[in-house]
Amino acid sequence: MESESQPPPYDPLAEGETPSGGWQRPISTAQGWEGRPLASWGSRVGATLIDWLILVVPIAVLIALVVVVAFSSDVGAVALGVFFGLAYLVGVFLYAPVLMARPGSGNGATWGKQIVGIRAVRDAGQPFDFGTALMREFVIKGLLFGTVGGWFLGIPTLLDYLWPLWDDENRCLHDMVAKTHVVRG
Repeated sequence: MESESQPPPYDPLAEGETPSGGWQRPISTAQGWEGRPLASWGSRVGATLIDWLILVVPIAVLIALVVVVAFSSDVGAVALGVFFGLAYLVGVFLYAPVLMARPGSGNGATWGKQIVGIRAVRDAGQPFDFGTALMREFVIKGLLFGTVGGWFLGIPTLLDYLWPLWDDENRCLHDMVAKTHVVRG
């Protein structure tokens, strides 16, 4: 007796159809960083140094300008110094969040990260927006690990930067708090 083969069951996903009854395709559970090569510690350090240079060179020019003005007017130098100092602080606070919130391939990357070919991605896969980038870069990295970490002899700050050396996913402590990974590309 020959066994009768039955056709495979109907699978609407295979055919690209959507069955009736309010059924919707399930949300993808793939993470934003899974399957991507992780950034090395060295590339992260390189990106940080480049970003630091990008922010330090303008302050050196501004300081030179204040010194030149100081030779002609003490009041003018103080006013110029206060103005440039405040403008520089605003620039430092906004540098990373504004750049990381850009749409497209620049999302999650500062200029330093772009130069070395890495970028931060959110674990859930959503792109960075200004609020998320501000939280990661300013609140978590700057205030929590930078300022508050400095109150404890800088040990938390040092641990944050060295953590990728022994972490399986090359994550800093601020990445864990912000739920991000830094990947190549």
